[in-house]
Amino acid sequence: MAYEEGLAERIRARLGADPAISAKRMFGGLAFLHEGNMAVGVIGDELVVRVGPDATDAALARPGTRAFH
Repeated sequence: MAYEEGLAERIRARLGADPAISAKRMFGGLAFLHEGNMAVGVIGDELVVRVGPDATDAALARPGTRAFH
């Protein structure tokens, strides 16, 4: 599965040139890692965001969100 390059470029622009950030192809998409841990990614035309366990319910309550399995 290809990922939306335009969305990936928007993420790159927001993350800036932080040396702790790297990009890696994962899950058929592109993941952005912070110090080796996935933080955000693009799969197809969807944005994937990792949130902590305390923020999961609030994140899933937002329109257009769903759990990633």
